[in-house]
Amino acid sequence: MEQLLTYPAGHDGSQTENLKVLPGESFPLGATIYPNGVNFCIFSQNAEAIELLLFDTPNASQPAQIIKLDPVLNRTCYYWHVFVPGIKAGQIYAYRAYGQFAPERGYRFDSDKVLLDPYARAIVGDENYDRTSASCPGDNCGHALKGVVVDTSIYNWEGDRHPRIPYASSVIYELHAGGFTSHPKSGVPPEKRGTYAGLIEKIPYLKELGITAVELLPVHQFDPQDVRPGLKNYWGYSTIGFFAPHRGYSSRKDSLGAVDEFRDLVKALHREGIEVILDVVFNHTAEGNHQGPTLSFRGLDNQTYYILEDYNPAYYTNYSGCGNTFKGNHPIVARLILDSLRYWVSELHVDGFRFDLATVLARNIFGQPIKEGTGSMSILSAIESDPVLAGTKLIAEAWDAAGLYGVGKFVELADWFAEWNGPFRDDVRRFVKGDRGSINALAARILASPDIYSRPDTDINRSVNFITCHDGFTLNDLVSYNHKHNLANGEENCDGANDNFSWNCGVEGATDDPAIEQLRSQQIKNFLTILFISQGTPMLLMGDEVRRTQLGNNNAYCQNNELSWFDWSLVTQHDGLLRFVRKLIYFIQGLAIFRQEKFLEVTYASQEPHLMWHGQYLGQPDWGEDSHALAFSLNHPAKKEHLHVIFNAYWEPLEFELPPLEPDNYWRRIIDTALPAPEDFSDLKIAPKIDRGSYLVTARSSVILMEKIRV
Repeated sequence: MEQLLTYPAGHDGSQTENLKVLPGESFPLGATIYPNGVNFCIFSQNAEAIELLLFDTPNASQPAQIIKLDPVLNRTCYYWHVFVPGIKAGQIYAYRAYGQFAPERGYRFDSDKVLLDPYARAIVGDENYDRTSASCPGDNCGHALKGVVVDTSIYNWEGDRHPRIPYASSVIYELHAGGFTSHPKSGVPPEKRGTYAGLIEKIPYLKELGITAVELLPVHQFDPQDVRPGLKNYWGYSTIGFFAPHRGYSSRKDSLGAVDEFRDLVKALHREGIEVILDVVFNHTAEGNHQGPTLSFRGLDNQTYYILEDYNPAYYTNYSGCGNTFKGNHPIVARLILDSLRYWVSELHVDGFRFDLATVLARNIFGQPIKEGTGSMSILSAIESDPVLAGTKLIAEAWDAAGLYGVGKFVELADWFAEWNGPFRDDVRRFVKGDRGSINALAARILASPDIYSRPDTDINRSVNFITCHDGFTLNDLVSYNHKHNLANGEENCDGANDNFSWNCGVEGATDDPAIEQLRSQQIKNFLTILFISQGTPMLLMGDEVRRTQLGNNNAYCQNNELSWFDWSLVTQHDGLLRFVRKLIYFIQGLAIFRQEKFLEVTYASQEPHLMWHGQYLGQPDWGEDSHALAFSLNHPAKKEHLHVIFNAYWEPLEFELPPLEPDNYWRRIIDTALPAPEDFSDLKIAPKIDRGSYLVTARSSVILMEKIRV
């Protein structure tokens, strides 16, 4: 059945040409290309009318065609759909939705607002986009974001395959897709700085560092204007398009450029054996609170997509801390989340996801935590059991902004989810800083946190260990500042965490005092040694290997400038530390004792991989509140791997007894963080021989010895 439609092209009363369309189908959602045209489908349960807008250019102030969907012919249940013959990939489109504007009852329809398709595979219009226009009364067509019809079938993947690297062999590097190459000293051509293409040029650096997976801060299309006036949203935790690669990270400015350039990046990383993990934000959107803009979800069906306050549905619950809460366990929203994840895996070939504030997704449609053991199905269960996502890395940030803390639960109750191990960060910081009562927690973290992840039948590497991440101090700043310095964020230094377990080593901020600089360098190497020598999956923050600094800013979400960018001059300035990190990563990757998937036995004799605790004297660890030192031996009998590790966080040197070895075998010093480069790390073949039965460990330093077996 054909429909002949003629409608005004806008509020100016101009007319479109006659356009023949077909009723279309309710599946798939979004814009789907067929040989003879495109099927459009969008969900809205409560809209009274929907219009499809077709544009000739991304920044057009008015649509070239308006197709008003007939509620009888173009609606099936709550799905509005139409088939438009003759249009192709690259067509720009958006919607208007008509209905009640009654915020006190949860309705926020506004026919003046141009709305993005939640399933848009590419998004344009960012050059003219204005968040304020979407927040205030009146038509925003000339300043609205718009979707693009994408044909994903024509890209040449050249046989690309998912690397499928096990957690036990993984080293994750958290980086910002733009900030990695935005700096003028990046060596990347200006037109490629801050882009997917620019990142491709830096893959050799990642490969040489020993990275096996990059964890990209959000690359879903986000709103850079979702921030205080005069600043830019840098991190990207302000999603508006869950299917579209962020266009601001593309060096190509054509409508489809971001999609292909992102796929070029994935393919190039895979070619070097590096996985791609996306940081995804399904806990809230860029539409903010009740004063925020109407960009998509709010204007299509506010009650469906958001958890509203019971006492007044004009307001949004704020479990995310960002103004609203996405209703992840509503069937429609859950389908969108699953469809998005499947799309990024099947069509864009990503290898995993880190779920920001993942416990928000463990709340029901009313915002209440879903009780364990009730048989209630959640979106998290659906994600883990989905066959398209099987084999991908699923990593949870197991807390939210409203206090729902679930560290340990994702590993205990699920079979595939891993977790960011927040206690690892805090406990290791406290130990290295020299806090009292930190030794027992440190021991647990070294063993992959069996006090948190006690499930015996699972991979211990589902604990993702980290010292720093995007949210907080960089590693350099962790040893350079006692307090946060966030005035540049415009919030009077009230934003960002106050409890950082940091120590400035004697002076706040940068210093030219050589003794303090030596101590800071030593502390950084202590942190890195503990991170990589611990059981579990290590994650390194972008630039920590070369002492990247944010000058004490521990919440640089709005600093899209050199404060946050990777300064590539540091690669030369701190080449000694970079060498140390590279050597350390290759060292642990080459030993079976660091690729275990089960907890190490804690025993003094076993044919299985095991660990033995010591203190200054063999077999006598000091677990007291005032203890600041711990030693242990690692042994993998089948692989003939035997290491002795000593951590001294005390402010004086301590002598440690060494385990006796078989005749003709001897200890070699691999690491001593108190020594300058290159003596701080020695390869086993040339490592200095230890002739004594003890080793004097300098104050606040770490030592790793390895048995050299005479063949």
